[in-house]
Amino acid sequence: MSAALRVLIIEDSEPAADLLLRTLRRGGYEIDSRRVDSAAALSASIESQEWDLVISGGSLGNFSGTAALSMIRGKGLDLPFFLVTGERDEEAAINAMRMGAQEFVRRDDLARLVPAVERELQQAAIRRSHRQMEQRLLQLEKFEALGKLAGGIAHDFNNVISAMMGWAELGTRDLEPGNQAIEAFEQIRQQAERAAGLTHQLLAFTRRQSLEPCYIDLNLLVGETVSLLQKLIGEQIEINLSLDPEIETTRADPSQVERVLMNLCLNARDAMARGGLLRIETRNVFLSRAHSSRHQDARPGPYVSLSVSDTGCGMDAATMEHIFEPFFTTKELGKGTGLGLATALGIVKQHDGWIEVSSRPGQGSTFHIFLPASAAPAEPHREPVEIAMQGGKEMILVAEDHAGVLEMECRLLGSLGYQVLFARDGEEAVRVFAENRDDIALLLFDIAMPKLYGPEAYEKICRVKPGVPVIFTSGHTDESSALAPRGAVILQKPCAPKTIAQKVREVLDAVTA
Repeated sequence: MSAALRVLIIEDSEPAADLLLRTLRRGGYEIDSRRVDSAAALSASIESQEWDLVISGGSLGNFSGTAALSMIRGKGLDLPFFLVTGERDEEAAINAMRMGAQEFVRRDDLARLVPAVERELQQAAIRRSHRQMEQRLLQLEKFEALGKLAGGIAHDFNNVISAMMGWAELGTRDLEPGNQAIEAFEQIRQQAERAAGLTHQLLAFTRRQSLEPCYIDLNLLVGETVSLLQKLIGEQIEINLSLDPEIETTRADPSQVERVLMNLCLNARDAMARGGLLRIETRNVFLSRAHSSRHQDARPGPYVSLSVSDTGCGMDAATMEHIFEPFFTTKELGKGTGLGLATALGIVKQHDGWIEVSSRPGQGSTFHIFLPASAAPAEPHREPVEIAMQGGKEMILVAEDHAGVLEMECRLLGSLGYQVLFARDGEEAVRVFAENRDDIALLLFDIAMPKLYGPEAYEKICRVKPGVPVIFTSGHTDESSALAPRGAVILQKPCAPKTIAQKVREVLDAVTA
């Protein structure tokens, strides 16, 4: 079977170009080629298609092979470049090699062309592999640093946001219906939730956010998301769905996959300023070992694919190299944060998947998301149930190092009738418990505290009185939550007062049941 080869030939003589192509075909290659003879045509060809190899004549009238080589290297392309000339000019050969040509071949010695092409294609593959490995290592180092930064920022922000959300909700409880302050408190709460969304994005692209996975049907998720998209997309864009009726399930957090789909669709909308077609497709895919080797995150096996395509402005190769970098954006100032695609990639990778992209300037873009498939049935969607806050008379020990959160939690629990003791660090929590061991019914501990972490303080308390009920809160991600005992109840900050109250009552009722 012939090997496919995409060859760009820079030559003003069509017979000379045909001779080169015949030589390559005799060498066993199936050729997809294009001939150009000017700088403008060369630039257009490089922009419109990817090439495996460039072969250039030495002199092209006003355009030369060395000028073509300089132009290609100037665009940052590491394509194997062959200079073919009838001149026996050693100086020209040396000059071309210095500029980055891989081989200098004379027209009267074209027998050297095929073995030279084979050798250089192998070398190009090796260079490409090394570059990918270096880029992957650099990316891992960068993401590790960003992850630590994002984790620290998220912890501090989540404490502040928890306090804001809590005080905003508590502020409305004693107000009469119709009081104008209620609307002000509601605005504070909504803005706090927006701030929480930004911390989620920071954690998402570094793959450090908490997930709530279940077995989902992508078709149902797409249908629900598209119903929300209609108003955001606008009438000038047509939405076309192509959903595989036999789609397998995948284990994923539905809210996060919906976020990925929304990000991609809104980006597609922005790329089609004058309208166009937005196509969303689902299908089952089984990747062979050969196919999976083409992407560094792919593994052989069954997957479900979610694709989003547009007919918009598209992207050039230089832009595509940066689209998943956090804070990179091609939009005007104030039109985008540059976190959308970075967040999408982080979410997909956290689900053991990956994203493949294809795009051309003026020809639109397609994003393919691959997630591991499962044979398990889809789990029914559960709407959150609004439950009125219920209190009690039990004694609760609250340990929290953030003053705003501590005061809010104590005020909340006290307003519900509970007796509340508090501590500002782990050591104080152990001491306060020892002084009130027979009266305390529940512990509400932050995980990350000074002197002793929450789980460490809890371990010491259990030596005094085993099995004390505990709820941990965490402004960090799963890494710090992993410090908690297996099976422990963990509330991820920021959490609303209603959530805290509901979980406290659930745990206390489970003890007395």
